[in-house]
Amino acid sequence: MTDFIRRRPLVSAIIAFVLLFVLVSSFPVVPETKQAVVVRFGKPVRILNRYSPGSPIGSPGAGLSWRIPFAEEVVWIDKRVQNVDMQRQQVLSTDQRRLEVDAFARYRIVDPLLMYIRARSEAQLTDQLRPILGSEVRNELGRIQFASLLTPERQGIMDSVKTSLNRIARQYGVEIIDVRIKRTDLPDGTPLQSAYDRMRTARQQEARSIRAQGAKQAQIIRAQADADAANTYAASFGKDPDFYDFYRAMQSYQTTFVGDGQEKPAPTTIVLSPQNDYLREFTGRSR
Repeated sequence: MTDFIRRRPLVSAIIAFVLLFVLVSSFPVVPETKQAVVVRFGKPVRILNRYSPGSPIGSPGAGLSWRIPFAEEVVWIDKRVQNVDMQRQQVLSTDQRRLEVDAFARYRIVDPLLMYIRARSEAQLTDQLRPILGSEVRNELGRIQFASLLTPERQGIMDSVKTSLNRIARQYGVEIIDVRIKRTDLPDGTPLQSAYDRMRTARQQEARSIRAQGAKQAQIIRAQADADAANTYAASFGKDPDFYDFYRAMQSYQTTFVGDGQEKPAPTTIVLSPQNDYLREFTGRSR
């Protein structure tokens, strides 16, 4: 053996490398965040570090394992929560509004054997889940009105999508953890402009209603103030009729000759006899 190595060092190095490669590949190391399906000539034979509900990542099952070189293949599958994004698509709501919806789902592979049988790999699993998610979101949003997406009712809609999606996803060994809508928009162009016009009209109607209510309250307050003032005048007239008559005359003079103080009065010429009753306050009450 020693003589062979000395005579053919290159061949010996290649053989040693191949033996080392076979030895290393025979004992794969299973990460804590991975589970694996061992496939022998295309047939699954066992599962390494399988996900167990309620067991934290890092539980027994990870670490050094073994496989038969060249006969068995290890298919790695993630144990952690993963995301799948739905392709942006249009949805028609019950009030005949076209919506552009962008959603995503969070899932975990709980049955790696079933996932391998149905999808073979995580990439193919994602490709199969994406159209299913889009179909369920489209079907569920097609049963509601656009305004419902702006209310707390949106959470119930997502729970319904999650339940429907879970029934299908379990056929792939997958558990849907959550479904969320990232964005919901009206398509650009006429639908979006029409929505803006309706919103603007609704706000204008609300503003007119508020103004009308304010004008009504102002009239009520003004009428109550006038009534209180009339009561005050009546009470004062009852206590001192002469003073009340004098006070009202002074107010009349001010309005006639000076103005009310808000607008500059136009030039006015008044010709009256000194004995006119309107000027009695200028002649003195003793006369």
